[in-house]
Amino acid sequence: MTGGGRRVVITGAGTINSLGHDVPSTLEAMREGRCGIGPLDLRDVERLSVQIGGQVKGYDEQAHFNRQQIALYDRFTQFTLLAARQAMAQSGISFSGEESEMSGVVLGTAGGGVNTWDENYRTVYEEGKNRVHPFVVPKLMNNAAASHVSMEYNLRGPSFTVATACSSSNHAMGLAFQMIRSGMCRAMLTGGSEAMLCFGGVKAWEGLRVMSKDACRPFSANRNGMVQGEGAAVFVFEEYEHARARGAEILCEVAGFGMTADAADIVMPSAQGAERAMRGAMREAGLAPEQIGYINAHGTGTAANDKSECASVSHVFGPAADRLMISSTKSMHGHLIGGTGAVELLACIMALRDGVIAPTIGYEEPDPECALDVVPNTAREAKVSAVLSNAFAFGGLNAVLALRAA
Repeated sequence: MTGGGRRVVITGAGTINSLGHDVPSTLEAMREGRCGIGPLDLRDVERLSVQIGGQVKGYDEQAHFNRQQIALYDRFTQFTLLAARQAMAQSGISFSGEESEMSGVVLGTAGGGVNTWDENYRTVYEEGKNRVHPFVVPKLMNNAAASHVSMEYNLRGPSFTVATACSSSNHAMGLAFQMIRSGMCRAMLTGGSEAMLCFGGVKAWEGLRVMSKDACRPFSANRNGMVQGEGAAVFVFEEYEHARARGAEILCEVAGFGMTADAADIVMPSAQGAERAMRGAMREAGLAPEQIGYINAHGTGTAANDKSECASVSHVFGPAADRLMISSTKSMHGHLIGGTGAVELLACIMALRDGVIAPTIGYEEPDPECALDVVPNTAREAKVSAVLSNAFAFGGLNAVLALRAA
């Protein structure tokens, strides 16, 4: 037990995102370096200057939910529930009696029910109607997904939502980790989701002028911005002895968590804040820099983020940075904002379990300010025993997870 607490492991995983509607298809796409970013299919797309995204295609809500549920579930909640179903099925865990009271759910989202906001603003402002559906508030609230997951699986312990922009999922998973580590809980469903790919959601992001109109190219000298994605990933975090006692398959161990605030600028990242978060995660995990084989980077594809992140990695790892692999899977699935860290954790699990490092696709030109091994364009086979997953958000809020092989 590193750091004086209980060990925490992952026993189930589920996802739906632009690369696949489940974990196997998502990991296959990552291994193949396949891109899930393409033309957006949404209302009034012709009025958008950014018309690409990592959209979940081939999704039929009626195949998964009945009419009453659809009236109550925003798209981000639907994605969460589908991912949770997969995670629960893989884990084989169930919750009743004391187990349910000692287990909960912590999820991350930045926007919550953005599709519901967008639809109902249209109803009131564009169509001139004076009434909206009575479920609008419970449908759009940021805690809707967490609440529905808790009801679905009888989770009666700590259950809430974290909103820290692009770090939301990592903060949520880090808090779930800490609650199990402290003995407060035995198991937690955790991860995050986002569904901002609607007219209002994309239009708002256009105003920031950080969006690419053609592709996400993290760390490449010709990168020109981020690309939004959507989807969810949910995991079962569980106390190690509890998982072992019930004979659960362990995917990997969550070993450490670090979180910091830059306290500097609302949108510009600080290398120092990122450095302290990475050091904190490794310190809690009892890992030295030379033990980390791979980092799933925040890697948004913006000039400022990629340069700052590479500088922070170089400072933290020193000479060990030369043999470190670092990649951004946002190049494939887009930036899921509050849900992004959860989907990216799948790449970390793949690295630890399968010895496959997901690539940074779209890499075209070396950048002297990003002179690390960014695993360009093609996945790589490599044995690693410990990894980091980085998330650095607007508002200067940083959250880093450290994981070990099972």
